[in-house]
Amino acid sequence: MSRFDRYVATLNDVLRSTEVTDGRGDRKDVDESLEQVLAHARATHTRGDKMMFIGNGGSSAISSHMSEDFSKAAGIRALSFNDAPTLTCLGNDYGYEHVFEKQIEWFARKGDMLVAISSSGRSPNILKGVAAARAAGAEVVTLSGFEPGNPLRGSGDLNFYLPSRQYGFVEAGHLALLSAVVDFAMGWKE
Repeated sequence: MSRFDRYVATLNDVLRSTEVTDGRGDRKDVDESLEQVLAHARATHTRGDKMMFIGNGGSSAISSHMSEDFSKAAGIRALSFNDAPTLTCLGNDYGYEHVFEKQIEWFARKGDMLVAISSSGRSPNILKGVAAARAAGAEVVTLSGFEPGNPLRGSGDLNFYLPSRQYGFVEAGHLALLSAVVDFAMGWKE
């Protein structure tokens, strides 16, 4: 087996090992959970509410990409809170750990849905953003990896966890899970 084949097989193993829990920590089926994210995202849009995405680094790129795909391809109102001037302004004025919290305080409302993405599940700004979404009455979906006991993993209504300590596999897995929801919204059935 080639090195690339081993890489793809490992990525496949990580994705197939995805664990999902609800807000009480009860294990959920991955397929049903992805369908639940889609149903809740559609309901959010139908009510006139929005999806919000947050993430740092590579997860920030996933956040931007997915907010655009949910909006354009899936027809679900979505936005990402990672505009560089806003992040640097808020980081300068309040500290980087508050860059998502402040935006969510300003824009989130009851009925919205936050998707919080963090490979480590330990980023203070992501955790504060989740707390702000909860305070606003928004639904929360989390995606994390690395340590199974990371604090983000238990903070959402649905929590997707990838059991890997490698950024590439966790980030590619998060992108694949969210892309699956968009593809399901577009009618993928193969």
